[in-house]
Amino acid sequence: MWNRLCPWMKGSCMAGFMIIRSICQDKWKSQETGLGSECDNDGMTMLTEVLSYHTGEKGFCIEVGNGMKDSWYKSTTKQADSVCQTVKSLSALKSGYNIVSLSQGSLLARALIQWCDDAPPVNKMISLGGPLAGTASVPYCGMFFLKDDFQRSAFSFNEGLRSQILCLLADLIMELGIYTSFVQNHLAPAGYIKIPTDLEAYYKGSEFLPKLNNELEDSRNATYIERFTSLSQLVLIMFESDNVLIPRETAWFGYYSSGSLSNVLTYNETDLYKEDWIGLRTLDEAGKVTFLSLPRGHLQINETEMRTHIVPYLVDSSAAL
Repeated sequence: MWNRLCPWMKGSCMAGFMIIRSICQDKWKSQETGLGSECDNDGMTMLTEVLSYHTGEKGFCIEVGNGMKDSWYKSTTKQADSVCQTVKSLSALKSGYNIVSLSQGSLLARALIQWCDDAPPVNKMISLGGPLAGTASVPYCGMFFLKDDFQRSAFSFNEGLRSQILCLLADLIMELGIYTSFVQNHLAPAGYIKIPTDLEAYYKGSEFLPKLNNELEDSRNATYIERFTSLSQLVLIMFESDNVLIPRETAWFGYYSSGSLSNVLTYNETDLYKEDWIGLRTLDEAGKVTFLSLPRGHLQINETEMRTHIVPYLVDSSAAL
């Protein structure tokens, strides 16, 4: 997962935040990157350059925090607060911008939209492989916390030994209890891990996702709905062979049914959608949500697909793919 946010506005871009990493400011688009990603990452550099080239806008990558370490071990709430302050300080974004978010960065992008007071308006959000409804595992590290009838996945690590060490550290922290205050504040993915067989503990101890998704009945916030439904377009991209997000349907707001680690509800079968906790149903019924799927694994998107599924939304206000 990576940590980048890249707002694409007409002229500047913020890269890095998807799991809060950096921000690309641009007059009409913001890109957020995911867990463990950094501004000088080859993939992030390529993404920023491709989008800038095809939209005719210059992109800039701005780090939020100190890179991979913060994207893993700084709480998602603190990362969201940091991004909020950074965005409000960027004069180039004042007239509004669009967001392109990757993986964990999609949660930060939503936090920016829903929580950041007095921030410039976000026009469109394009989410690539975001754990929008949560995930049942630490991304890239295997299924540490699932029941015995699941095998721990053998994931390949993009960062080699570095990532393996980070996952080992994450595993040690998680042994203290995923929903304890210490873990919630010292392991970013803990803020959006949602174990469907332990929802009582999730609602009680998780400090990020239940609030973001307006799941707690006694504290639902109408402002989150108002701000999220102010988007003119929401584009949700799922990767069909994604083995980082558990389940992959979370990229479309789908998730496991309560008490099950096998039955996956589609987005419009969830209570979040049916009861419109964040305004997703309102956006969908207004024709403002586009669901796209791409082959291959997590965040594996090529330049042709970027031009087809991302660029049109950044250059044409009426784009509808």
